[in-house]
Amino acid sequence: MKVNIEKSWLKLLNKEFDKEYFNELICFVKNEYNKNVCYPPKNLIFSSFNNCKLDNLKVVIMGQDPYHGKDQANGLCFSVDSKIVNPPSLNNIFKEISNDLNCKIRKNGDLLDWSKQGVLLLNSVLTVEKGVPGSHSNKGWEIFTDNVIKLISNNKRDIVFMLWGGYSKKKEHLINEKNQLILKSGHPSPLSANRGHWFGNKHFSKCNDYLSERKLSLIKWC
Repeated sequence: MKVNIEKSWLKLLNKEFDKEYFNELICFVKNEYNKNVCYPPKNLIFSSFNNCKLDNLKVVIMGQDPYHGKDQANGLCFSVDSKIVNPPSLNNIFKEISNDLNCKIRKNGDLLDWSKQGVLLLNSVLTVEKGVPGSHSNKGWEIFTDNVIKLISNNKRDIVFMLWGGYSKKKEHLINEKNQLILKSGHPSPLSANRGHWFGNKHFSKCNDYLSERKLSLIKWC
């Protein structure tokens, strides 16, 4: 199946797009978008790949599924349009960055600038029905994104994987820890963060320290 995706990713994922499960998944997604309101907009489903070239990849941040509220999801995990009020989890991410890197708290919730710097903001499930969280789970997206993680781990070196919360931590077995850095913590959601499982993880400085040691350009998180 022909998928409109950035060419460096296409080369890595082309065989995946021809698999039976992926064709069944795309049929499901097309049907859902035709009969229901779904997010993100069709042209942004693969936005995490299209804005972060494989050759430039430095960091992978894993989310679960897209925001299911009106106009929130933009194809990048945790990210929202700059005109949208930041969700609580995103605000907690910005607070941790501010504390970790001693910078002003970021206000702009559109994380496109991170993506352009080499941060793959990848949800495990790439689509969702409006108002129904998890509605497109177990339809094939998880197979696809798990295989993406394995392909990255097997074909790239010195990638920082940030796994936040129990759901994302289950992806650890897909990653070759000898060649990559795995950073794990609680989820930035208020429930987890307020229990002490998020703040103080210092993932953003640890990431940049790792990149610096390998003489790679740092991520401007603030």
